[in-house]
Amino acid sequence: MFKTAAKYHIGQVLRHRKHPFRGVVFDVDAMFSNTEEWYHAIPEEARPSRNQPFYHLLAENDQSYYVAYVSEQNLVPDETGEPVGHPDLPDLFGDFEDGRYPLQFNLN
Repeated sequence: MFKTAAKYHIGQVLRHRKHPFRGVVFDVDAMFSNTEEWYHAIPEEARPSRNQPFYHLLAENDQSYYVAYVSEQNLVPDETGEPVGHPDLPDLFGDFEDGRYPLQFNLN
């Protein structure tokens, strides 16, 4: 039986280890759960193992906001202490506080 524990948590601000973006975790997959096409679009020498947590981030870089899907091995905590400016944050989270976003959303 495969067993894993996520290192990071929902509402935590992370940055990518290699690429210039950061974001807020809004979901976690215990192991890879995206499409084969997505996985094989990553160059083989940079392709992460499937058997690790993958994180869904409301991400931002200098030019845009988007949703990113990133392996745990490619993420590190963001140490800037700065909030993320993604426009969808208020739909899921409360105000930035103590370096994180508290999960807070309205159910219909």
